Amino acid sequence: MPRYEPYCGPAPTPDTLLLSWNFDPVLLTGLAAVTAAGVWQLRDAGSSDIGRRRGAFGLATAGTVVAFIAPLCALTVALFAARTLHHLVLLGVVAPALAMAIPCRWRSPSVSFLAVSVVLWAWHVPAIYAAAWDHVAVYWLMQVALIGTAWAFWSNVLEARAGALETLSASAAVAGLAGQMGLIGAVLTFAPQILYPEHLAHTAAFGLTPLADQQLAGLIMWVPGMLPMAVLTAILLRRGWSRGFAA
Repeated sequence: MPRYEPYCGPAPTPDTLLLSWNFDPVLLTGLAAVTAAGVWQLRDAGSSDIGRRRGAFGLATAGTVVAFIAPLCALTVALFAARTLHHLVLLGVVAPALAMAIPCRWRSPSVSFLAVSVVLWAWHVPAIYAAAWDHVAVYWLMQVALIGTAWAFWSNVLEARAGALETLSASAAVAGLAGQMGLIGAVLTFAPQILYPEHLAHTAAFGLTPLADQQLAGLIMWVPGMLPMAVLTAILLRRGWSRGFAA
C-alpha cells in the first residue's frame, strides 16, 4: 500500500468519479502561466499558419486539462488502465499538438527518439512507478520528462521536410515508437502476475480484478494507443507525397 496519498488522490468510486476534479492551486497557477506564455509566443497574427498553430495550441491546452484537472487524473489512482490512457493523452495528443503550435528548438532526431523511449519504458518499471506514486516530486518529474521528450520528438518528426527520404525517416521513427508501445502493451496484457500493486485496493469498485485492470491497460496501449500514431504517420506520408513522392 502507498506510504503517501498519490497525486490526484484519493481514488474515486464510480459514484464520485464525475465530481473528482483536481483544483490544486499550484497546478492551476502553473498551467495558467504556461498557457499565457504560449499565447504570447503565438501573438504574431501575421504568420501565414497562425490559425493552424493556435488551433494546435488550443488542443494541447485542452489535452492538459483532461489529463491533470478533469476526473481522468483521479481515475489514474484507482485504475492502472486509466494511467495508461493518461499517458497516451500526453504522448499522442498534447505533445504532438504542442510541437505543431510551438516546435521545440532542440533539433536532434536520434537523441529525442532515444529520450522519449527511455522515459516511456521508465514509467513502466515497477520501482519507478512506485516512487512516482509515493512522492509528488517524482510524479511531476516523470510527467514533465514524458511531455518534454515527447514534445522534442514530435517537433523533429513534424518539422517541415524537403524530400521523400526525410519523410520516410520521420515515419520510421513514429513506427519505432509505436512498436515500443505495442511491446509494452503485450507485456502488460500477458504478464501472469500483478506488476503494480498500488492499485490493488481500488480496482474492485470498478468491477475489475487487479490483473484484469493491468490487461486492460495493455489493450489500451495496443489499440487506442496506435490511433494517434497512425494519424500522424498518415499526415507525414501525405506531406511527403505532395512534396516529392509524386515528382
